[in-house]
Amino acid sequence: MRFRIQPHVRLQEWVAEEHGYFREAGLDYEFEPSLAGASVTTSSIRTTEGTPPEFISGAFEDMQKGRSCDISAACHWAVNASATVSGGRMWGNAYSVCPSGIFVAPESAYQRPEDLAGVPVGVGYHSGSHYSAIQGLEPYLERPQIELSFVGLPYDRVRLMLERRVPAANVFGAQYYVLEQHGFRKLVDTTFMMGFLVNEETSADDVAKYFTALRRAQGDIDLEPDRYKHYWLREMPEDIQALVDVRRFGPGERIVSEPYTREMFEQTHRWMRAWDLLDAAAQARPGYDQAILT
Repeated sequence: MRFRIQPHVRLQEWVAEEHGYFREAGLDYEFEPSLAGASVTTSSIRTTEGTPPEFISGAFEDMQKGRSCDISAACHWAVNASATVSGGRMWGNAYSVCPSGIFVAPESAYQRPEDLAGVPVGVGYHSGSHYSAIQGLEPYLERPQIELSFVGLPYDRVRLMLERRVPAANVFGAQYYVLEQHGFRKLVDTTFMMGFLVNEETSADDVAKYFTALRRAQGDIDLEPDRYKHYWLREMPEDIQALVDVRRFGPGERIVSEPYTREMFEQTHRWMRAWDLLDAAAQARPGYDQAILT
């Protein structure tokens, strides 16, 4: 059976495919469509005046519904929580780090992180932008001052920012580079850790082969990033493609071949409990050995 990969708006999978690293690692694979370019509320996001509707569903809920791929990625908070409640297992031998930030428009009156007190920051519910916004704002604001607005998927928030329909948004990876290129100002760096969710039936040997290929691809990106930046277009909606020059983008998410340790797992659970971000089932089963695949 083929190893099914869900891409995650990064360069590594496409570089590994270009150089044949998956095949050389002995992996029979295929890509599944990415959700990256989708919009959960396309018509309202693009055409309705005023504040967009909130969308209370995100990466955690998506993983709990079940993903048909063998491996996928999301912020480590959501993957950690999903693996704890048996929504797959979290790969324990690697993670990635993704550039992320809370941006405002160039003409915005907000100049400092403290200026975001009571300002609704656009994020995705139970997703990396949600959790990292809280973590990034914690050093600057009191808990009641942090206000979030759950508006769509990542490219939805880019469109809303470009149309000046939200005052601030937390964006990451490709979306980070889009707003940066259009002169938006980063008030808070929210760079965060991504985790990898593995299907319950997936072989650990196949996952190890997958990461062998990604490690080789990461080395290529580190050495010659400009050679591979055209792959940013692979998962980018056409309307956004027309607005940017991906040659000016950075390298994005970086694979880290280090363990997601028991200490990381448990510290993440404590932080999520402190912010009431874990459901009852996840709080009841905090077992690292049951949730992590190595």
